[in-house]
Amino acid sequence: MRGGDHLHMHTPRTTFTLIGIAAALLLGSCGRDAAAPADATTGADDPKLLRVAVVPKGTTHDFWKSVHAGAKRAEQSLEGVEVTFTGPEREDDRAQQVALIENLISAKYDAIVLAPLDDTALVAPVRLATRAGIPVVIIDSGLNAEVGTDFVSFIATDNQQGGRLAGQHMATLLEGTGRVLILRYQEGSASTRLREQGFVEAITEADGIELIDPGRYAGATRATAQEAAENLLTTYSDIDGIFCPNESSTFGMLLALRSRGLAGDVRFVGFDASEGLVEAMASGQIDALVVQNPIRMGQLGVRAAVEHIRGQAQEPRIDTGVMLITPETMDSAEARDLLSPDFTALGGP
Repeated sequence: MRGGDHLHMHTPRTTFTLIGIAAALLLGSCGRDAAAPADATTGADDPKLLRVAVVPKGTTHDFWKSVHAGAKRAEQSLEGVEVTFTGPEREDDRAQQVALIENLISAKYDAIVLAPLDDTALVAPVRLATRAGIPVVIIDSGLNAEVGTDFVSFIATDNQQGGRLAGQHMATLLEGTGRVLILRYQEGSASTRLREQGFVEAITEADGIELIDPGRYAGATRATAQEAAENLLTTYSDIDGIFCPNESSTFGMLLALRSRGLAGDVRFVGFDASEGLVEAMASGQIDALVVQNPIRMGQLGVRAAVEHIRGQAQEPRIDTGVMLITPETMDSAEARDLLSPDFTALGGP
């Protein structure tokens, strides 16, 4: 075959409070630096120590480990700052992320750096934090501006541009002709929706390319992504190219292509990086990865929160950059920094 930020909530509008209380009791199962936020009183008696909580969408993907590393770098470079990293294990647990924010408010943290799982469901908790005098910096994925903008700054990739880079490169790979399949990520995620939008815009500009968009979602894990990918490949067998908008959907699709002996035969552009995806690109099974700078995102998120507290004005929107990397460019110094992030700030081996 190889030739050449803002969405609507799709969950019921029920109150998250009772769910939040239950989820807060499960904080021991969440990834973080130390104890649960409610117990993280290391700096509570020290008025000079600023406690900043970083709340990612999840804690398992390499992307969030990079955000964590960036947050720790900021902690190490800023005097009198303590960073707590705490988030849901799965990137589809909206209720738990809401509960975490509520818990951090109760624990009287000085600032929150949040990557919202859902651009509508997290508006109310962010507003609650702001009204409690706790500034919030949004990273990675935006909130619904029509509902609320109660935050200091939005620090993220230009996700739509990242999607456009992917679409333009796919059109080049296919020399302007062929059938291209898109596997979407997850309803409620503003960042990936913008990537998908950018890709669709770019690929439809190539008149000879047919876009196949069944509106299928990969879900939050590699396993759910692989299952969705297997189903799509069964239904749409005659395809020339594939795009996936994040690490887990890209990896799940890669596994599905391998299981069918198609890896390397279909043009494949993914988004984000992990060790397995980088190895697949080096071996020719992935043609390109669009890569963000999550370390910079975490670092700037914490810095913006601290500087705001200390009276320094912040830009309302900060672009952390995006880069399309191919097998031909992956050994450049800039590409290596993004493909193999330095996690030494997290400690350990």
